[in-house]
Amino acid sequence: MDFISADWLGTPVWFWLVFLTLVTALTAFDLGVLNKKNKEMGIGESLKLSVLYIGVALAFGLWIWAEKGGDAGLQYYTGFFIEKALSIDNIFVISLIFTAFAIPSRFQYRALLWGIVAVIVLRGLMIAGGVALISEYDWLLYIFAGFLILTGIKMMFADEKPMDVAGNPVVKWLSRQVPITHELHGEKFFVRVPDGRTGKLALAATPLFLALVVINLADLVFAVDSVPAILAITTDSFIVYTSNIMAILGLRALYFALAAMVHRFHYLKYALALVLVFIGSKIFVADFLLDGGKFPPWISLAITFGLIAGGVLWSLIKTRGQDVAASA
Repeated sequence: MDFISADWLGTPVWFWLVFLTLVTALTAFDLGVLNKKNKEMGIGESLKLSVLYIGVALAFGLWIWAEKGGDAGLQYYTGFFIEKALSIDNIFVISLIFTAFAIPSRFQYRALLWGIVAVIVLRGLMIAGGVALISEYDWLLYIFAGFLILTGIKMMFADEKPMDVAGNPVVKWLSRQVPITHELHGEKFFVRVPDGRTGKLALAATPLFLALVVINLADLVFAVDSVPAILAITTDSFIVYTSNIMAILGLRALYFALAAMVHRFHYLKYALALVLVFIGSKIFVADFLLDGGKFPPWISLAITFGLIAGGVLWSLIKTRGQDVAASA
């Protein structure tokens, strides 16, 4: 009992156990029930699962609100909405990766699932490192804030360039270090195939494994934006980590509903750019204009949600009537 009630990273251990139990249950549900047989997920099923995951995430936020207070709850929701919106851009990149490696839809869900399992670990390491650095050197928060402002400005004016998956340095390096099969072998990441020189069976990676590696690399790139964004909202490790992971958990379900129509969210990037600029700016506003006072969490949530919702609605209005198939 002493262990369960003890603090770990500023939050009682039992909070972490509740969260990890929930994540484990959802992942087991995915692996053991939803993905027991490889099949292509339809848009209808994808939307239903997305509603389920979003509902669980919102309910978890209410639990945080009840247990840790209203400010913590508002910070969780702000981080969740930012990460959820950023994941729409991530969906476009993931779609390009699967296309580049010719991964059929029926195998994509499993690759996404294992990719997100890896993300849970990698995000945890990045967040723990970020919180530890800010705790030791609080001036780093201003560096993060400035980075977010510059990133938002760059996002607003940057040209959209197609991702060169084949030219990725990691893909080239892996191709030289590890034998790669030219064809898929079902849902397997590794198979044993005859070695061209010895004729003996040797372990080789499949294109599905390469796609998994590139997806995780892409997530690390996106994490460079999303992790500082939530750290600029709060340095509570529990809030930062749970809001990130709860948004990412539903990504694999949301992917199949949005992959074919992600082009319709073109104007969302401008809303996200404004969100990043706002989140970064409020650090300076709180310290220099409010004399170190706290920027009200409910205002942060309202502005963040308003910008994201406005970006989504404006995108759907401006792209209404476009041929989805033509943009796939």
